[in-house]
Amino acid sequence: MTELLFGIALFFGMHSISVVAEPIRDRIAAKNELSWKMIYSLTSLVGLILMSRGYADARMTPTILYLTPSWMRHVAAVLLLPTFVFFLASIFPGKIKETVKHPILIAVKSWAVAHLLVNGMLADVLLFGSFLVWAVLVRISMRSRTPRVIPGAPPSSSNDVISIVAGIALYLATVFWLHEWVIGVRPFV
Repeated sequence: MTELLFGIALFFGMHSISVVAEPIRDRIAAKNELSWKMIYSLTSLVGLILMSRGYADARMTPTILYLTPSWMRHVAAVLLLPTFVFFLASIFPGKIKETVKHPILIAVKSWAVAHLLVNGMLADVLLFGSFLVWAVLVRISMRSRTPRVIPGAPPSSSNDVISIVAGIALYLATVFWLHEWVIGVRPFV
């Protein structure tokens, strides 16, 4: 559990610097942007690895906080479909991004909520709850700061079609193959 908590702190600590200390982040990045990006990336990667390992270890000795009915899987499945579309809409900007403003944060929130609906162990609540809390706090902070440009395709109305078609394809690939291959769990058994 310690590894999971340390990974969460490291990963979200790095990802929250712009939220809690934007001027410091900007000064560091202005001095040497490449070094900043390397430190940010490596720290985030180490945090992600520690979170993944800690989560896997914590699931071996589960502490169950709540159980959900089996039909909740269907609710989670429906909630996850737009998650992939919103994620891609942040890379392929069009009307979707223009309408929802921060599609990647919506994707993170819906992904986290869907997983919290069907996973009630302490490790699940810590992991997915951290993503949810982080996304909510970042969205609130966006009201008072200038959003950074996310690299992606030039804005176009055809990007919405790409986001929807590719999002559905990625959703189906994840549900039927990738989730089990990467995570080791079949989402809909």
